[in-house]
This record gives sequence, C-alpha cells and structure tokens, in this order.
Amino acid sequence: MTDPRPKRPARPTSQPGPKAGARPGPKAAGKGRGAPDTHTPITQRLFFALPVPADVTPALVAAQGKLRGNWRSVPADQMHVTLAYLPAVPHDRVDDLKKLGTRLFTDAAPLDLKLRGTGYFPNEGSPRVWFVKVEAEGLNELAAALRAEIQALGLSTDDLPFKAHVTLARKKGPAPRVPPILFPKHWTAGSAGLHRSILRKTGPIHETVSTFRLRGTPATPAPATEPAPDEAIQETP
Repeated sequence: MTDPRPKRPARPTSQPGPKAGARPGPKAAGKGRGAPDTHTPITQRLFFALPVPADVTPALVAAQGKLRGNWRSVPADQMHVTLAYLPAVPHDRVDDLKKLGTRLFTDAAPLDLKLRGTGYFPNEGSPRVWFVKVEAEGLNELAAALRAEIQALGLSTDDLPFKAHVTLARKKGPAPRVPPILFPKHWTAGSAGLHRSILRKTGPIHETVSTFRLRGTPATPAPATEPAPDEAIQETP
C-alpha cells in the first residue's frame, strides 16, 4: 500500500551563499569585536605652559598626601602653569603655533614665579579642582600677549579669564576639602612649552610638542622720583 502523504524535501547540506549585492556582515567589513579602531580626531587639545621645576614639586607632592576620598592627584612631572589653552587645533596648524612660540618667547624675559596659597574651582559648592596660586611680575602680560597672537592666527583659546595657578588634584566624586596651605616657594622660569593633552580614563596625559627658551632681557625698573613740594602736601579732594 502506497503512503498518501507527500514527501518532505531533503534539507540542504550547506548554507546558501550571500545574495548578490548584499552588504558584507560585521566581520567581513572589519568592524567585528576586536577590530582596531582607526578613527583619528581631526583636532587636538594643546596648551602653552611654564613647567614647575623638580626642586619645587616635592612640597606640592607632600601637600597632595593630605587628600582624602575621590581626589586624583596630578603627577609631579605634569605640574605646570598654563598660559593659554587651545581646545581644538587642526593638525595642520601645529607648526604655526611652534613658530609663534619661538617668536614670542625668544623676546620674553625669564620670570620669577612665586607660589602662594591653595584654592578651589569653583570656590562655592562642590569643587572640581584643587590648585595653588602663582604670582610673577609680567606673567599676566605674557599670557595676554600669547592669547592675542593665537587669536590673530585664527585659532581659539578658552573663554576663561587668566588666573595663574598649578593644578594639584581633580575630584572624581565625593571628597572633603583640604584646609588652606601656603607655599613659600619660588623659582625662575627660563623656558616654556607647547604640550598636547590626551584624555584617558585615569586622567589627561601631557606630551611635549615643542620647548622654547625665554631669552629676553628683564626690564629695568624706572628710578623713583621725589615729588615736587606742592605735590607732597596736596590732599585728595
């Protein structure tokens, strides 16, 4: 007796190939798991800065030992005084910045930098940065001239007003403040640098792009003059 039920077709022994015109899968396109990331940013983060010398950093590192909680200390070899920060520089404009640094800093005189007290940014509420203030005669003028020259090149700097400081730590979560600390330290800055800032999960990494010597001659203070007799006794109205 013949079985009236139709026979099912036999299953193929191999999978059919891709259809004509179909796009390749992730592995074929080189985008599978483990494939190298070939994306290159079109701009980079750069900054001009004065380095903190090795004979000054030990006092700052000792102060970092007072931090508790989620503060992340800046390594001693990356401590610096930022003069100008450029958040987005095209790769083909780096040479222009090198030439600018050579021209500007060659005419600038060495600076006598002095450390002052610590502070926080922002000062109110929950701060993100712990720093120590820096002072020097001519420092504000040098930073202003540098930023003006950068903008003349058609490049942008940050919009924050210049406040000379050395960043000691950045906060990554709840953490208590450290009471104010004064540092009776000073040094002569005879060089400046152009650096690249690379962001990492553990914090930014700084790479030196170029260094510049400050070869200018310090300005001679004008001699003090004695006021005329009438001026000496003149009162403010």
